[in-house]
Order: sequence, then C-alpha cells, then structure tokens
Amino acid sequence: MAVDFVPPQRSPKSPQDIHKIRQVFSTVGPESCPKHYNFHMHTVFSDGQMQPEQLAEQAVRAGLSGFAITDHHSTSGFLKAQQWLMDNASADAPHLWSGVEVNARLLNCEVHILCYGFDPDHSAMQPYIRGQSVSGDRYAAGAIIKAVHSAKGLAVLAHPSRYRQSAAELIPEAVRLGIDGIETYYAYDNPSPWRPSPQETAIARELGERYGLLHTCGTDTHGLSLLKRL
Repeated sequence: MAVDFVPPQRSPKSPQDIHKIRQVFSTVGPESCPKHYNFHMHTVFSDGQMQPEQLAEQAVRAGLSGFAITDHHSTSGFLKAQQWLMDNASADAPHLWSGVEVNARLLNCEVHILCYGFDPDHSAMQPYIRGQSVSGDRYAAGAIIKAVHSAKGLAVLAHPSRYRQSAAELIPEAVRLGIDGIETYYAYDNPSPWRPSPQETAIARELGERYGLLHTCGTDTHGLSLLKRL
C-alpha cells in the first residue's frame, strides 16, 4: 500500500489519549463495530493468526476511526502495530490505543479484563504483560483494575455473558472494584456478518446504564479478518 509517513499526532502514553478513548466509549452503539471502531483483537503475540502489521493495515484499509489490539498478557503486538502506523500511515489513519486482555478472579470466577489507553511502560502493568496469566493477589480483579488506573488507563469487563456466573452477578461486583466499562456489543454466537448478540447486548446495556459504565465493542478477532472472530 502506497502511503506517506506522517508522525503521529500524540503518543499512546499521553494523558490526552485517555480522554479521547473515554469520549469514544461514551458514544459507542450497536453500529460502531466493526466498521468504525474495534476494541478487541488478537495477533500472533497471543492466540491470533494475524501479524500486528497485517492487522494495522486492515484497520487502515477498512477506514476505522480507532482500534486497539488486546493480546492476552502482551503489548508486543500493539507496539509493532504502532510502529507500522508511524512508518506507513497517513494523517487520516485510525487512532491506535494501547490494549491488553488479562485473566482475573472475580467472585471466584475467572473473567477477562480488557485494559485500554494505559502507559505500557508503567511499572504497575509489568506483571500483566509478560505473556502469561498471573497468580496470587495480582490475579484478583481489583488488583488489575488498580494497576490499570495507576497506569492512567481504563478497565473494561470483557464479554460479560460468557462466564460461569451471570452478568447480573459479575457487573455489580466489578463496579464495586472500580471497573470503568463493559464490553456491551459482542457477538456471542459468532455470526457472519458480525453483529452484536441482541439478548446479551440488552442485558449489558441495561446494567451499564444502571451503574454509569462506559460501553465498548469488539469482534474478538483471532483469525485473518478483523471483521469477525474467526
């Protein structure tokens, strides 16, 4: 793809990023993903099939406004995609935020917490980006949420209707611990074309509104297209 190098307008470590992503999350709706935003995608640096550079190029070609790579316990894919955008993307390239997906214990249930807009060099995040799940006190959802906040990022409960315990049980506890948002728009049945699951979306939307949470969306891409999960 013939593109011109344009320096990024701001670093993902900038405090301005967190304001921008918070603003975006406050406007996310059922049509936001996957053609405008996508905040849940994996590369070969966890359990995905795409190289980070491939994913970034797809994001540019798709005309996304913004996205995040959320590899499990790794920011390596994010850093490579960031470099690709710096080297290749034009001024209208999508905004890339830092991201990672972390295993956590919430109400004695394993859940996934999506972290966004944090400083990937912050000491509080280092235990969670070493390529594997943590254990002990660091595995507690509250500890992870605290770490993300210390690194100036946002914490979001991923796919809240995919766990042993219901969204109605998990979300209030996550709120008590300081969660910022929930992945409201998610395709639990992996349809083609991608669309958020109506019943689960309605539950998440109602709970999110009740507790004043931000809403996010993402395809949870593991395959070779950011337009679907597999």
